[in-house]
Amino acid sequence: MAVYTYLCPVDGVFDVRAPIGTAEPEQDCPACSGPSPRRILAPRLSLGDPAARTLLDRTARSAAEPFVTSALPTSSRRPPVSTNPLHRRLPRP
Repeated sequence: MAVYTYLCPVDGVFDVRAPIGTAEPEQDCPACSGPSPRRILAPRLSLGDPAARTLLDRTARSAAEPFVTSALPTSSRRPPVSTNPLHRRLPRP
């Protein structure tokens, strides 16, 4: 379901939930029953999951401003060393 916004000249803005692509160009106002034209607004992405919003923001920002490191990381993760004697013959990275 999508949320569509309409503007009543008397009562102001109201929202209507409907399946995507089925919004009418005009909807009756729930308060005064007058005709109200649909308003086209930006998607309300900020109402979603904060983790998804952060990912979208970082992805969009990286297109114009790639992240550049100015120093080496302070801690490095090393894979755990196996104590299995059979693993000693394997090549090391």
